[in-house]
Amino acid sequence: MNDSEFHRLADGLWQTIEERIDNHDGETDIDCEINGGVLTLSFENGSKIIINRQEPLHQVWLATKKGGYHFELRNDEWVCDRSGERFWTLLETACTEQAGEEVSFR
Repeated sequence: MNDSEFHRLADGLWQTIEERIDNHDGETDIDCEINGGVLTLSFENGSKIIINRQEPLHQVWLATKKGGYHFELRNDEWVCDRSGERFWTLLETACTEQAGEEVSFR
């Protein structure tokens, strides 16, 4: 994958995250802000989830209250390079924990 393809894929991921957060119909408000290559999810309790691009590695990094994760594209899916877990699964779990209610991106 070259840099321009990575940016195209990351832009698509950012857009999908923003759309899914906008469609969240729970009690808790989750704000989504994109600034350059960094996407920040802010929760009512003051906690945040930070998602950013690591262009040199062609990775997407996810920082939550529970820890940090590095994702690489495998078979058209962002997968954690350590655990093998899928991006959407880890993001959903982190959002659910930090929002204090079920957050689903399905």
